[in-house]
Amino acid sequence: MYDQVIKIENRLVGGFSPAFIVAEIGINHNGDMELAKKTIDAAVEAGVDSVKFQNYYTEDFLSPQSNLSYRYQSEGKDIVESQYEMFKRCELTSVNLIMLKEHCAKSGVIFHSTPTSEAGVDLLVGQDVKVLKNGSDFLTNSKLLEYMGKTNLPVVIATGMANENEIEIAANAVRNTGNDRLIVLHCTSSYPTAPEHVNLRKIISIKSKLKCLVGFSDHSEGSQAAVGAVALGACWIEKHFTLDKALPGPDHRFSSNLEEMKNLVREVRCMEKLLGSEKLIPAESELSGRDEYRLSCAASHSLKAGHVLTEEDIVFKRPGSGLPAYELKSILGRSLSQDVEKFQILLEEDLVDLK
Repeated sequence: MYDQVIKIENRLVGGFSPAFIVAEIGINHNGDMELAKKTIDAAVEAGVDSVKFQNYYTEDFLSPQSNLSYRYQSEGKDIVESQYEMFKRCELTSVNLIMLKEHCAKSGVIFHSTPTSEAGVDLLVGQDVKVLKNGSDFLTNSKLLEYMGKTNLPVVIATGMANENEIEIAANAVRNTGNDRLIVLHCTSSYPTAPEHVNLRKIISIKSKLKCLVGFSDHSEGSQAAVGAVALGACWIEKHFTLDKALPGPDHRFSSNLEEMKNLVREVRCMEKLLGSEKLIPAESELSGRDEYRLSCAASHSLKAGHVLTEEDIVFKRPGSGLPAYELKSILGRSLSQDVEKFQILLEEDLVDLK
C-alpha cells in the first residue's frame, strides 16, 4: 500500500503529504517538567509536527537489583551510572504525561509517546493520543505490539538493532489484529550514528518487503540523513531534540538543538519541493520555453505552392511554435498549400495530402 495515507489529528501522513517531523524529547526533560515545557516550546518554534516523550515504567524492563550500567558522555565528562537509577530519575508519572499533553495542545503541536506496557498504552488512549510509538528496544515484544494494534490507532515501529525476520514479525504482530495503519521506521541504534552505519537504502527494502509507510528515526549528526531519507520515500522523520546540548544526561550531546532542528525542518521542506511531482509533464516554469527553445520543421529554401516536400527541403529552427522536429517523416511527401520563404516555420495549414 505505497499510496496509503494515515491521518493523525490534523495531519495527513503518507502519499504526497509533507513528511511528518517529530522532535523526540524522550528523557531530555531530565525529570524537570518546566524544562520539558520549554523544550516543547522550542520544538514548536523549530516547526516540527509533533513532539514525543517516553511514558515507560522502569520496572517493565529493569529490576531494582539490576547491575546493568550505562556509559555516556555528558558535560564533557565520561559518565557511568546505574541504568535503573538513570531511567527512574527521568520516569514520567501519569500526571506528568497529562500535563505535557495539555501543554502541547495549547502550543499547537501533536503529542505522542512510547509506552512500555499495556497500562502505558491505556494511559495514552485514555488521553486521546492519536498515534502510538514502539521503541527499538521493544521491537521483539509482540504481545505489546498486538495490544497497540488492537487500539486501531496508527502504530509506529522503530527497527534499530533488528534483522529482516524480526522486523517482519513485529509488523505482523500489529497487522494480525486487523490494524494496517502501520509506519515502520528505519533506525540505527548507535548514538550518534556514524555515516557508514546509517544505511538509508534500508528504507527502500522495508517499503518493498512490507508494503507499508516507511520513515526514519535519525540518530546521526546534522540533517543530511533526514533529507536523504525523504528523498528515498520516508514519510516520517524523528530526531532527538534538546533545549541545550550541554545539559546533564545521556541523550543531550547527540540531540539536535533549536537551530539544528530549524535547519532540518527547512532542508526537509526544501527537498520536498525539489521532489515535486511524478507526472511526466513540463514544469509550469518550462511552458513558455517550449515555444521559444524547441525546434520546428522549417523550409531550407524558398518553395512554391504545390511543391512536394523531400528531406532536403526541411531544416530545424527555433521557435518551437510550428510542426515539431519529430514530425519530419510524417510531412515528407505532402505538398505545400502556399508559397513559403527560406527558414519559414511550417504549420499544419501549410501542408496538404496528395490524392
